[in-house]
Amino acid sequence: MTHEEYVTTIGLEIHVELKTETKMFCASPNRADAPAPNSYVCPICMGHPGTLPVINKKAVESVIRVGLALGSTIATYTEFDRKNYFYPDIPKGYQISQYLYPLVKGGSLLGVDMTRVHLEEDTARSLHDQGSGSLIDYNRAGVPLMELVTEPVIHDAKTASDFAKELQLLLRTLDVSDAHMEKGQMRVEANISVSRADSPAGGLGTKVEVKNLNSFKSVEGAIAFEVGRQKDLLESGGVVAQETRGWDEQALKTFSQRKKESSHDYRYFPDPDLPKIDLSIVDSFNISRLNDTIPELPNKKRLKYEHLGLSRQDADTLATNIEEGVFFDKVTIAVENPAVAVLAANYLISDVFGMLLMQKLSIKDASVSGFANLMRTVFEGKITSRVAKDLLHEVLFLGIDPMTVIQERDLGVKGASELVSVVDQILQDNQKVVLEYRSGKGAALQFLIGQGMRLTKGSASPASLTALFIERIG
Repeated sequence: MTHEEYVTTIGLEIHVELKTETKMFCASPNRADAPAPNSYVCPICMGHPGTLPVINKKAVESVIRVGLALGSTIATYTEFDRKNYFYPDIPKGYQISQYLYPLVKGGSLLGVDMTRVHLEEDTARSLHDQGSGSLIDYNRAGVPLMELVTEPVIHDAKTASDFAKELQLLLRTLDVSDAHMEKGQMRVEANISVSRADSPAGGLGTKVEVKNLNSFKSVEGAIAFEVGRQKDLLESGGVVAQETRGWDEQALKTFSQRKKESSHDYRYFPDPDLPKIDLSIVDSFNISRLNDTIPELPNKKRLKYEHLGLSRQDADTLATNIEEGVFFDKVTIAVENPAVAVLAANYLISDVFGMLLMQKLSIKDASVSGFANLMRTVFEGKITSRVAKDLLHEVLFLGIDPMTVIQERDLGVKGASELVSVVDQILQDNQKVVLEYRSGKGAALQFLIGQGMRLTKGSASPASLTALFIERIG
């Protein structure tokens, strides 16, 4: 049996640290990445006896908003449970999570169906390889953690990676999490099974969970490796063990960590210290109110941009870069012309993005009206593209009015009559180049045009210069 005769089934579990002021069940600041270990802790998140947790309403709101964006069913009743296990990163000996009554069920994203989205508290961070032992930083303990579980409906590594990217974008669009994978704010686990194509309908292979996937590249690489490993095992007559495996970034392969636990191993039971919640009677969790806070979602933005006239790639770029997309939306309204808006998108992606990166600038500080006016001027043919690009920084970040500076510096497009004297002077100063052009060297003409652009500060049309040089050389 060849690899093509196997069926791959993948489900994802994604943990996301929510962007709240305080932790999930206490008033300690939500500073999981604070440089000083154990500096943002309190008796509650450290699990001291006699302390009582209080639910963070903002975290609950965030999960509901994610559910609304996914088109999910929002619970009317929910409760928190104790997930019992012993490990140094859980100071209480249990984690407060949700089991039977999650906040969100169902929904979909990029065609991938959701099982549930629930809320829990994060664990502390374990620091291994610290001399003879390990250390624990409890700054992360108790941080609001959203867990999203997909249905096992993914069948290849790229689809899994694409889904994770789209989820990250959605979370950032909703502003519920920064979701930086390299900081551990979004952590992906993949449940992978491989079964023979001729197995009974609905038959799945043994499920293997792969952890430590902290980048989209790792998600794709780990799944691809694990699928290949399981297929090779089955082809050789071996048996796939149900287990948890890690991902080795250096060796680019998965490795066995431990036997996979089942839900009964955690002895879930309702947390007696937290109230049951009837979401329908709590004003903070009013669905209509929270629905009004949902911004325009990425896929809708892509369709809107494509309808405007942008290419699919440019539409995706602006939908993916959230702040730049917001800026572009404002420019689109200001220019009041779809064709000018498309021109603005080209300049934004081709030139402004690079400027922001190189000069460490924020598009939030850029002038919408200045950029809109500059784009109108280019569209109307009053200045050349070269002049527009030279003025971008001043217009966007220094508050310079484009029309004022164009007039003051005489940067408007030069007509043929204004260029004759410039062309004649260049020809007189470059007789050797003229002879080269006459002898058939096409590059000589490009040199002359370049001189013309330099002397006119880019305000001459290259087409006009080309025509004039050819005419004057004869």
